[in-house]
Amino acid sequence: MKDFFKNTLNMFKSIYVWWKWEGRYFHRDITQGVKNLCYWFPIIWKDRDWDQHYIFEVLKHKLKAQAEYINDYGIHTSAQQDARNMRICVKLINMCQDETYKMEYMSYIEDKSWFEPCQDNPKYSTWENEIISENFDDFFKKYPLIHKRVLKGEGPFILDGGDEKEVKRRVAMNICHINQQRAHKLLFKIMEENIQQWWD
Repeated sequence: MKDFFKNTLNMFKSIYVWWKWEGRYFHRDITQGVKNLCYWFPIIWKDRDWDQHYIFEVLKHKLKAQAEYINDYGIHTSAQQDARNMRICVKLINMCQDETYKMEYMSYIEDKSWFEPCQDNPKYSTWENEIISENFDDFFKKYPLIHKRVLKGEGPFILDGGDEKEVKRRVAMNICHINQQRAHKLLFKIMEENIQQWWD
């Protein structure tokens, strides 16, 4: 009987402590939980485990929400700067997802593509491509330092072989590849250097 009263007393103490520190805010927790479910539902509904696009979607959604919250309610001295850095990360995520830099060279070229039947087997075709016109010199002027790095051999596309237009296309593709990698690295560098101070 003594143990029963002791256990009952401890239970009431636990309930009192819970109510004192958390229970009185229970209605707010429920409200916030419902808001979270509504906010995250479209992202979770479309989520798939296929590739990095969906990881970026979750991260981008969270950064947008936190940037808005810290911008509006952050009381620490660097709140506005933190919100700005989060928004920069969101923009970089969009650039990574859209491969903004990777396809940039396409604005400086006009080409045509077609399928050519194979001579030894007419059931199969080869994909052919021909450059009609290009303006890669302007593209190279846009990124002079990266252009020099590519001419020294940096980048995944080999520059040897092919006519002059094709070589210039490969140079441009290497520049795009390097710029896309730089966007990825900048995104995670900003997060690495700042994420521990992103709190209100």
